Amino acid sequence: MRFVIADSDAREEVIQAWYMDDSNEDQRLPHHKDPKEFISLDKLAELGVLSWRLDADNYETDEELKKIREARGYSYMDFCEVCPAKLPNYEEKVKSFFEEHLHTDEEIRYCVAGSGYFDVRDRNEAWIRVWVKKGAMIVLPAGIYHRFTVDSDNYIKAMRLFVGEPVWTPYNRPHDHLPARKEYVDNFVKVAGDRAIDTSA
Repeated sequence: MRFVIADSDAREEVIQAWYMDDSNEDQRLPHHKDPKEFISLDKLAELGVLSWRLDADNYETDEELKKIREARGYSYMDFCEVCPAKLPNYEEKVKSFFEEHLHTDEEIRYCVAGSGYFDVRDRNEAWIRVWVKKGAMIVLPAGIYHRFTVDSDNYIKAMRLFVGEPVWTPYNRPHDHLPARKEYVDNFVKVAGDRAIDTSA
């Protein structure tokens, strides 16, 4: 017999998010606050961060992935493997990925093996750590400040998707003058402030 929990979210088995502490310890550690402060995937969506749980063992034939790619125009696809054996100058690369930056296009990553952390800023500039594991797909919107690191397992294999020809250029903070940043602020930061004003009026 199979039991289904009414409010369960299958994504949470492969994606978890929490507010980070202020420690300067190894970036690959979880960096939970004490006590731990988790954040729902719906709250992440309010920041423009979208997520899915997909069948990573059958990504070549997965109809759900195909539908997402068609609906969002993700015509380009390749794979990136981050681990000491596959990435030259591994430690330097891992540190460079952890520099806070933004992109002028979406960043789409589908974890098909391993795990890693994507950190994003909330509306109050606090860091939220998003832990993705095998089967997790996330979309970071253009203009959001973020960074990436492997976790203590030091291994992730991710599918990278893109609309048209890929542009991976990172713009390290500050780049608030870029149109993509201004659009992100208007759509996801100011909108929330306006809602708060309307609610209290």
